[in-house]
Amino acid sequence: MTTPFGRRAMSLGMLANQQLAEMIEPGITRNKWKLFRAVCEARPSLGVTDRALTVLDALLTFYPDDEISEARGLVVFPSNAQLSLRARGMTPATLRRHLAVLIDAGLILRKDSPNGKRYARRSRAGEINEAFGFSLAPLLARAAEIESLAAQVVADRELLRITRDRLTICRRDVAKLIAAAFDEGVPGDWGRILDMFRTLVGRIPRVPTIKTISPLLEEMVMLRSEIINLLEIRAKTQKIDARESQIERHKQNSNLKYNYESEPRFEITRDAPQPNDREPRNEPPEGYRSRERGHNENVTPRSLQSFPLGLVLQACPQIADYGPGGRIDNWRDLMAAAVVVRTMLGVSSSAYEEACMAMGWENAATVIACILERGGHINSAGGYLRDLTRRTERGEFAVGPMLMALARGSVPGSRLVG
Repeated sequence: MTTPFGRRAMSLGMLANQQLAEMIEPGITRNKWKLFRAVCEARPSLGVTDRALTVLDALLTFYPDDEISEARGLVVFPSNAQLSLRARGMTPATLRRHLAVLIDAGLILRKDSPNGKRYARRSRAGEINEAFGFSLAPLLARAAEIESLAAQVVADRELLRITRDRLTICRRDVAKLIAAAFDEGVPGDWGRILDMFRTLVGRIPRVPTIKTISPLLEEMVMLRSEIINLLEIRAKTQKIDARESQIERHKQNSNLKYNYESEPRFEITRDAPQPNDREPRNEPPEGYRSRERGHNENVTPRSLQSFPLGLVLQACPQIADYGPGGRIDNWRDLMAAAVVVRTMLGVSSSAYEEACMAMGWENAATVIACILERGGHINSAGGYLRDLTRRTERGEFAVGPMLMALARGSVPGSRLVG
């Protein structure tokens, strides 16, 4: 232990630093420039300034070897003039201030001589027996700690870089996906989503840190997932619509009663004008005779009351999203949308054909629209449709009550078992 020369007082901090310097593990060595680089990386954690590091760099140049070890001595003893030159011409007052910063940070120690000068006593063989100046013992004793702090700083910096890159990419994805949704006219509350995105962007700080941008990244990722889900639902709907249209052109099966996925297949002889597509056609009008391919000619749809198309769309607004171009203008559009929806709901082609035979084309499409509207209350759409078909054949079912209940917005909360 040494006490400071002159009027500089001894402190408990100096005593603790000297005790730490005595705890050097035997045989430990470090490359002085690699250790100095680690000190530069860990500078914020060590509490030293960049000018203080310039002074430490100058002190290390006076150590004769590249490897710092206790066996070769740990004290350097440059004069103020030489130290100032190697510290880029730093003035003596500034030099003393930054030497004090290094001492307070626990990186070097003063080992003062009796007269306060810095020098070394050598043996006749030229070896240094005793030196007075600045000891690098604390730097070597804390080498493992400094390297650990430096590694943590590097890891934090890399994590910050990766997080910023991910936030940038996610921000770009959200902006372009929202723009695509507006351009394509995808249904959804895109105004609310755009406001959420602008709020998140406004919260990004100018000087980001891990603590500030990690929550923002999580919220941005969740927003991107919500947008992708909405767009995927739209894409799947368009894909199903295209697939059904392809089946309409190529499907040939003479064993089916009717092919309701396109136009009702009848052999027609014209005796009267064809009715308007906008009017319900639950059964062939008078003046037409039809022969069902491969089935009995006497099988006809059961006579059920049809309802205005406007009432159907008012009671079942969701069906409009599956119409051609995302809208329904006439009964033909409603029946085309019903084909898409029954495929989406898992209703088999045979179940839908039987419903069309029992209820009529428009009524069957109306029932499909009602099932879509009440989808959260129905376990099996196909089984439920078959049950309604059997009840229709027995005269126990009418479309009106179901449609009016939906129009009044009084959907029962109990689950229906198909």
